Amino acid sequence: MGNTLVIKGLNGEKRLRGTVNITGAKNAALKVIAATVLFKDTVKLENIPEIDDVFRMLELLKEMGAEVSHPRLGSYTIAVPKKLSTELPFEIAKRMRASIVVTGPVLARFGKVSFPHPGGCLIGSRPVDLFIEGFEKMGAKVVLEDNIYTVTTKDGLRGTEFFLKNQSVTVTETFMMAGVCARGTTVIKNAAMEPEIEDLAHFLISCGAKISGAGTPIITIKGGKLLSAAGRTYKTMPDRIDAGSFLILGALAAKELHITNCNPLHLEAVIESLRSAGVTIETKKTEIIVRSPATLHSVDIKTHEYPGFPTDLQAPMTVFLTQADGESMVFETIFEGRLNFTEALSAMGAQITMMDPHRVLVRGKSALRGRKLKSPDLRAGLAFVIAAIVAKGESVIHNVDTTIDRGYEDVDNRLRAIGVSVERIEQSE
Repeated sequence: MGNTLVIKGLNGEKRLRGTVNITGAKNAALKVIAATVLFKDTVKLENIPEIDDVFRMLELLKEMGAEVSHPRLGSYTIAVPKKLSTELPFEIAKRMRASIVVTGPVLARFGKVSFPHPGGCLIGSRPVDLFIEGFEKMGAKVVLEDNIYTVTTKDGLRGTEFFLKNQSVTVTETFMMAGVCARGTTVIKNAAMEPEIEDLAHFLISCGAKISGAGTPIITIKGGKLLSAAGRTYKTMPDRIDAGSFLILGALAAKELHITNCNPLHLEAVIESLRSAGVTIETKKTEIIVRSPATLHSVDIKTHEYPGFPTDLQAPMTVFLTQADGESMVFETIFEGRLNFTEALSAMGAQITMMDPHRVLVRGKSALRGRKLKSPDLRAGLAFVIAAIVAKGESVIHNVDTTIDRGYEDVDNRLRAIGVSVERIEQSE
């Protein structure tokens, strides 16, 4: 059963207060770890979140032959040798969706890569067809046998032009990195525009990459050579999903909550939605201050690629809407399975009607009751934590170590510091 969180609910009281320091971004750290394959020297990384997904990605590279050191919390160095295994470790890669971004750098540098169909959260279909089509367009041959993809090139990848039929962060990042070592120019059209992509590009550019357009729908990469860190250190940007999760919790239950080491510009869609619901929010350069009002108003939410409302904050926001007066429609446009968690919220007392796999109608305000819950995935698991905090009575949330811990560093201690009654129980399997 793994780790369990036991939470005593606030029963609607607005009494959380204090400061939450936001960690480095999971979705930036994982990609820059993968990008170290493109470097001919040692890369130093700082402000890396100490979370399970990071540990898995580092373990994956180590098993392939990379040298990884961990001098202190949040600090890592990675050196990739001239000869690296081109087979992604099966057991790690099949459980971890982000592992697929390693394929681009490995194929570009070593001419071959093998990997299983990647895993991750059970939130809907996440096909690999865009990766396969892209590799083939760059001149690679792809063979699928026994659920293992083997991708090879005769004389290296060549630059090409892609139009992504669906905006995808991982596809954009994978081919941006692959383009760094490919011959010629690679152009990615309809590219994803998330801040993590721009953050990765800026670091690669500082180390010799020729990338333009990151953060826009068209990214151009002029490739052909390995990169050199040359004494530079990468510092991970703040995690906007971590910040947004605590912002939504504060909007529900805080007298005054200070969210520090964040970038409010990355959360404009969330901030404006919460303000429309009546929440008092003050923003500074690297800080958000949130106060929960006596009454919350309903708002409709539609997830969208950045800079729209992030799909990774849809589940916490749905919990928020159970406490708002009136009816709200939640339209999840990215993943068709991402609203399945609402069944558990209904069991807690929420009034939620599933309209179709992409839409739910939320009627508030509902008095939530504590329950025993099984965390289904990373983001819905954190939503259950928020629901448990605002509910009446005690909630027990299982599967914390295999879901929530993947993306939220030291979550129970950070919650305890702002007034949440939470206890972690480690249980043997």
